[in-house]
Amino acid sequence: MSKYVEGEATVHLQDLVEGTETVEDFLDGLSEFAASTLSHFAGTDIECGVTLQRRRKTMTVAGSSPTAVMLDQIEQSLGEGPCIEALRTKTMVLLADVATDPRWPEYQEQLAAHGCRSTLGVPLEIGDDSTAALNFFAPATGVFTAEVVSEAAGLADIAGRALRLAVRIGTAQTRAEDLQAAMEHRTSIDLACGVVMAQNRCSQEDAMAILTRVSSNRNQKLRDVAAEVLGNVTGEEIHTHFEG
Repeated sequence: MSKYVEGEATVHLQDLVEGTETVEDFLDGLSEFAASTLSHFAGTDIECGVTLQRRRKTMTVAGSSPTAVMLDQIEQSLGEGPCIEALRTKTMVLLADVATDPRWPEYQEQLAAHGCRSTLGVPLEIGDDSTAALNFFAPATGVFTAEVVSEAAGLADIAGRALRLAVRIGTAQTRAEDLQAAMEHRTSIDLACGVVMAQNRCSQEDAMAILTRVSSNRNQKLRDVAAEVLGNVTGEEIHTHFEG
């Protein structure tokens, strides 16, 4: 990553830190910026999901699009894949071709079914008892070249610093509440998935696809669609609880 590009990215993420009220909002902006930046270098559209790990529990907390959230959620539901491996080893993990790599056959089969052909997991250091990772998804093989991977590493270094800054701005209690809020919104999405599964007698993957499609068609955040689904079932606002 050139000094100029690095400087531009640093300024953008600092502005993002200053312009967002919560860590969760920052993560949404981070995923969109990371996807846009790497897409520019790769010359093709790349999606980005953000996975948060607290006390050995991982969860998708943000995505550059509803599709990115869905693809990242596949890995979380299976409990294995390049992003989770990146969190475990604290190194970047490349899945260059979902059709030929032998490591995660079930995960790769599901990615292929959704048009994703390669992925790259990039760890971010937050500190304390939390870590995060960027999960990049590409529609073709050969996208994550050595140059693109190098750019991803440079971006991750800057993003990690910005995320640490975002986390440190509030008090320790505020930090915990922000990270927990991200987890709780994911819990509401999982609950809404269960409702859709029961109503349509379909699989979790199909239910997630339905929610994602509604989110995309309405141009509405997936968590808001989930909240509406749950509200329609109970007739009142739903509050989810996640204990780390």
